Amino acid sequence: MKKFRDTELKKLNSQLRGVAPSEIIQWVLASSDNPVVTTNFRPYEAAILHACTQVEKDIKVIWCDTGYNTLPTYKHAKFLIDHLDLNVKLYTPKETASYRDALFNGIPGVDSPDHAEFTRQVKLEPFQRAMAEQQPDVWFTNLRKGQTNFRDSIDILSYSKDGVLKVSPFYHWTDEKLDGYLREHKLPNEFKYFDPTKVLENRECGLHA
Repeated sequence: MKKFRDTELKKLNSQLRGVAPSEIIQWVLASSDNPVVTTNFRPYEAAILHACTQVEKDIKVIWCDTGYNTLPTYKHAKFLIDHLDLNVKLYTPKETASYRDALFNGIPGVDSPDHAEFTRQVKLEPFQRAMAEQQPDVWFTNLRKGQTNFRDSIDILSYSKDGVLKVSPFYHWTDEKLDGYLREHKLPNEFKYFDPTKVLENRECGLHA
């Protein structure tokens, strides 16, 4: 995938605003050699998974499962994996939840000195391992404007810390518009998702920021 200069990226983001997610995905995939889409099966993830697989059926889906998902989230994930026939590449922490419970006495709070190590174990290390093994040149996400201060600072196209082109086709979409997308395509949503590393919705865990 071509590396865009800052001025090119800014111009492209301006041109892509208002373009349908499916068209953005098609345009990007036409120049990509090894794309991936990441998911944690949180709310509205069904939209990006559906949109990407409608364009490239076998696109690799990286799922870094912290091991702390709720029962409804695991059932939601199972349904989407089967329904969309997802090509899932599953990554889990090297340490077991029982080990972390003993080491940290449960899930450390965000103010605990153990929180950074807990986050590294359950999310950052599995994600870094996934990206190192899969070596993508394009990374599709469902990041959207308004989610966090950092996400407000990016756009449809941005670059990860490692220089991978990050594509967020639904970046400018509202919850209401995504609700309509899910209804149109008869896809379920999942609101009982739990991220043990973030706690608050407006916090970043370190994958993106």
